[in-house]
Amino acid sequence: MQNILYYRTLRNHEQKPWVTFIHGAGGSSAIWYKQIREFKIHFNILLIDLRGHGKSQKGMWKKGDDFTEIAQEVIDVHDHLNISSSHFAGISLGTIVIQSAARLRPALISSMLLGGAITKLNAFTRFLLILGSLGKRILPYMWLYAFFAWIIMPYSNHKEARSMFISQAQTMCQNEFIQWFSLTRFVNPYLKELQKDFHEIPTLFVMGDEDHLFLSAVKEIAASHKEVKVIYIENSGHVCNIDQPEQFNAVAIQFIKEKNSLKFVI
Repeated sequence: MQNILYYRTLRNHEQKPWVTFIHGAGGSSAIWYKQIREFKIHFNILLIDLRGHGKSQKGMWKKGDDFTEIAQEVIDVHDHLNISSSHFAGISLGTIVIQSAARLRPALISSMLLGGAITKLNAFTRFLLILGSLGKRILPYMWLYAFFAWIIMPYSNHKEARSMFISQAQTMCQNEFIQWFSLTRFVNPYLKELQKDFHEIPTLFVMGDEDHLFLSAVKEIAASHKEVKVIYIENSGHVCNIDQPEQFNAVAIQFIKEKNSLKFVI
């Protein structure tokens, strides 16, 4: 029997479009708590916990699994629910999962809203990952996760997002952390391939202006890919949907409505 990821649906109306939320590493669908109230007014909502996160099953890893298998599991949830198309909103590592799903089944994805997107790892980030790799089987995973959370979200106005992700990560286990961490080993070449083709899917990057590790790479994409758009949210770090939820929600809802206007009346 096929293992289906844990999911939760909030149905508005059968004629309303779907929005699928994909969280980042160590989080869960709970990190979208500042979006649900506004989004459920306009859309049907699908919240998914990625493998090993939240309420989804642990121990699903097989040798050689990568973002392709993870993306397929997300697609499988939509097939299970007979959802033929959805707008996708992701944060952090969740944006990689969404773009991976776009490679596998572009027809499923009506638009991509990529928040705090990871599109390239700079030299400093790669150095940190090397250090993490050396200690991942020795140090308690929560020490490493908390350390990376502080590096990625260092400022006082990032405190709520940082605390949220650290608390959510406590539902993981050491082995799950190691498996997810191992995905970063060869991720830069994979990320480069993802950014070559957006499969004619309307795409909006939403980045905090204080996202010091990943912002510059997204700016490069915006300069070289005229078909994608980027919006910068002030006074926000990596997890912009928590740091500045009002701005994030307004931008995201407007984008989805615009891209959906030819297919649905909202």
